[in-house]
Amino acid sequence: MANSPQSKKRARQNERRFAVNKARRSRIRTHLRKVEEAIASGDKDAATAALRTAEPELMRGVTKGVYHKNTAARKMSRLSSRVKSLS
Repeated sequence: MANSPQSKKRARQNERRFAVNKARRSRIRTHLRKVEEAIASGDKDAATAALRTAEPELMRGVTKGVYHKNTAARKMSRLSSRVKSLS
């Protein structure tokens, strides 16, 4: 348990950051899921549109420290290649 004033403050800050990051992660996953669903349906136009909205959201997660930049780049690369392969 946190005892010193500094550790108590740190615990409060960590709770707030956890809530913010959790919401941001959830938002990113929602965008990625929309791309996945469009790919599964075979609709290239919808998949491209969903990918265009997902990319800035994912990169925002990188700048905010939710995802590592290589992780985001890997996800975008894999999704874009799958969208590109749709006929």
